[in-house]
Amino acid sequence: MDQGQEALAGKQVGRVLPHWLCTTLAALQEQRGQSVYLAGGTVRDLLLGHIPGDIDITVPAEAQVWAREVATQTGGAFVPLGREEDAARVVYHGVNVDFSAFREGAATFAQELNKRDLTINSLGVCLDPLLGKGREGECCFLPIVDPSGGLSDIAAKNIRVTSEKAFEHDPLRLLRVYRFAAVLGFGIESETDELVRRQANLIDQVAPERICHELDLIMGSGRAAATLTEMAESRLLWKILPELYEGLGMQQPTSHHLDVFFHNIETLAQMEMLLRSTSHGYPEQKGALAEYVAGEDRATILAWAALLHDVGKPVSHAIDHSRGDRITFYNHDNEGVRIVKAIGKRQRWSNHAVEKVAKLIGHHMRPFHLLNVARTGSVSTKACIRLIKSMGDELAGLFLLAMADARAGQGVMRPQDMEMELGQLFARMDFVQTENVIPVLAGTPLLTGNDLIRELALVPGPHFKVILEAVLEAHMEQLIKTRDEALVMATSIAEDMQEAQG
Repeated sequence: MDQGQEALAGKQVGRVLPHWLCTTLAALQEQRGQSVYLAGGTVRDLLLGHIPGDIDITVPAEAQVWAREVATQTGGAFVPLGREEDAARVVYHGVNVDFSAFREGAATFAQELNKRDLTINSLGVCLDPLLGKGREGECCFLPIVDPSGGLSDIAAKNIRVTSEKAFEHDPLRLLRVYRFAAVLGFGIESETDELVRRQANLIDQVAPERICHELDLIMGSGRAAATLTEMAESRLLWKILPELYEGLGMQQPTSHHLDVFFHNIETLAQMEMLLRSTSHGYPEQKGALAEYVAGEDRATILAWAALLHDVGKPVSHAIDHSRGDRITFYNHDNEGVRIVKAIGKRQRWSNHAVEKVAKLIGHHMRPFHLLNVARTGSVSTKACIRLIKSMGDELAGLFLLAMADARAGQGVMRPQDMEMELGQLFARMDFVQTENVIPVLAGTPLLTGNDLIRELALVPGPHFKVILEAVLEAHMEQLIKTRDEALVMATSIAEDMQEAQG
């Protein structure tokens, strides 16, 4: 943004507004005799040189009537927003256009803007000179309405609330302060920070779904570790994720240099660095990792897994007096799964998110267990296959989490070559997956349940899965290669199971 910019060029605004929207708005404006404004995040993004995600239109009154008429005339979808607000969305050709009316008794556009959350979102322009003018309108300049100093705050990269009552009107704004700081890379103004500290308890009034949305934006911002640290300092984090507070000040074994809470934060910071890196911490597998990381929501899922990977440690903390008062966290991975599922339910995470985060946390110690094996011998093909099968498409994510976890633990007893060892283990996994697992899964199975019934006269039941899984693993290990060998193995397993049952 140019220093002191006080107007937007009509041409600049025109690039954002689709022709169908301008045409429809111009016709409605002539019909209804009301001014039309572009406001909020759309104007902020234009000033920052970003491509706006949505188009925010403000009218003095009857926003839902405007939106419904635009939807009717264009064939777009009409979506009411909020139960009490006069607001609605029109979705057409992949474009979201949000309509809102002057709120809380505002008589002018400037008064309306002053009732918004942050100064950087309290900017707007009147579209009247642009609408219905075609190319002629693109030559005009639209003065920016800035009643709360948003232009100066954008120039200073500053997050500031519009008033001391901002959080009381909508407590979600407590979290939006941090979300915009994270997404835009801005700092939080000191008086706003102090106001958050004083009013953090108001967040209890906010619906979990709204909190979840803002948190996901923070977690996917690439600046989540620093942002959550600031949220902890203001106590807002403890209100939203009290499970993390339990790790504050909890000492760890000498392989770590941080307490449980700050280790979780540092693991998140390391994950963010890995995601930004071209090699993602594993130069030999960077191609596969790049493809994995590019998947939808992967960065956010990995960030959550990093932050919560040791959330089970406080409840599993113990002192082993028989081993020199050694600090232990036995079973903290499984406890972490239980806690993460509870967090996901409370915050209304999607089933997909709960499943993925829980899976990564539940298995996050397995690479380190295999490293212990590798230091005294070699990791068997069977062990590799079992981890590959357990993780499925999330194997790459597990090794990213392991690398972030390893980098975050820099205690005096930490193995010096751990990053190199993880690289070697991941390369071994990649080799086994390519040479052993993928060819077998791509081919015809040696045995099916029907074979067990026809050839071995077995009665279907839970034991079928045990037998078929064992045959599949043996095929992957290349211990058996033919159907006859598979039948011999299945027969032996079935007999052993029958003997075990008595």
